[in-house]
Amino acid sequence: MSKKKDGIMVVLSSPSGAGKTTLVKLLSKDKNFHISVSHTTREPRPNEIANKDYYFVNKKKFESLIKNEEFLEFAKVFSNLYGTTRTQVIEKLEKGEDVIFDIDWQGADQIKNKRLNYKLITFFILPPSKKVLFERLSNRDMKDKLIVEERMKEFSRDVLHWINYDYVIVNDNLDECYSKISNLIDAEINNGSKDYDKEYIRKHINKLTS
Repeated sequence: MSKKKDGIMVVLSSPSGAGKTTLVKLLSKDKNFHISVSHTTREPRPNEIANKDYYFVNKKKFESLIKNEEFLEFAKVFSNLYGTTRTQVIEKLEKGEDVIFDIDWQGADQIKNKRLNYKLITFFILPPSKKVLFERLSNRDMKDKLIVEERMKEFSRDVLHWINYDYVIVNDNLDECYSKISNLIDAEINNGSKDYDKEYIRKHINKLTS
């Protein structure tokens, strides 16, 4: 159990297009979480800022960080590498600052398995339906139908990992979804009562995977 002065870690994961990045930014702004900035080998999107959204590096640099065991977690996602360096996270937590992660299920599993001496709360964000997810992906900056189809196939695999998270939240309405996550974080920190219906989530998963 972490000391009270230590910061906490909050992980948000989701299939591509379910809205986790937007939620991470909202939580960072409203709850004063530090967003953990990942290293990645992928090219920046038009609206992304280097060293703020991601540390954009080449494959050789990324592999040297792996070799030197500098990552808290790393994973290959859609042919690109993503990873969180350990030092930036631990330094903040030891100063009592809270850190939020925008990472996939592979990274979340690795952080969980590290069993660090800090409180960890994990959330898996889901779309209301596969139809809505397809529309969101199609409307993003990826007009390539093949990319959208690849994301949809990956969704079918990603969704199976919901069971490994503390909470699964359906992002049907952004404000409501944010409010649920925020309330659950507060309840976890203060040992309060938690408004969470796991049976509803099971039924929703069944609809998404049928």
